[in-house]
Amino acid sequence: MDQSFDEDTLALAARVFQAAREGDTSFLQMALERGLPPNLSNDKGDTLLMLASYHGHTEASELLLKHGADPDRVNDRGQTPLAGTAFKGDTATARALLAGGAAVDAAGPDGRTALMMAAMFNRTDMVRLFLDHGADPARRTPEGLTALGAAKAMGAADTPALLGEAD
Repeated sequence: MDQSFDEDTLALAARVFQAAREGDTSFLQMALERGLPPNLSNDKGDTLLMLASYHGHTEASELLLKHGADPDRVNDRGQTPLAGTAFKGDTATARALLAGGAAVDAAGPDGRTALMMAAMFNRTDMVRLFLDHGADPARRTPEGLTALGAAKAMGAADTPALLGEAD
């Protein structure tokens, strides 16, 4: 069976993923209303929600969640949208993901949670947010690393104290 697509289909796909990266909620709304699957992913396994949230587009992320996007779907690198927001430091989008059903302790195959990512990069507001939403500071990766261990390994100045308080 021929799996090739015409130029118009490929152009539309490129436009949809670009809209997610840019937070173009008008275009995404129109596309979703016309049947665009909210969990559409690209060749790297990045869903529209992963792209929107990673790039800090809270409104676009909320729109995708409202239309059924899976907040815990990992990409091909095993990253969740919530961990992506922790890496980027976008607290507003992290709040939207949590409100949209993201599991605070979700992790990919490497076992790293959003709390671990926030702790590593000294994102105190995010560490507080995740702890307030029930993140487990004692959770470990398969290698035994905790959020506190990740913070110390990366030389984070402030998050170790927050994690010490959570023990």
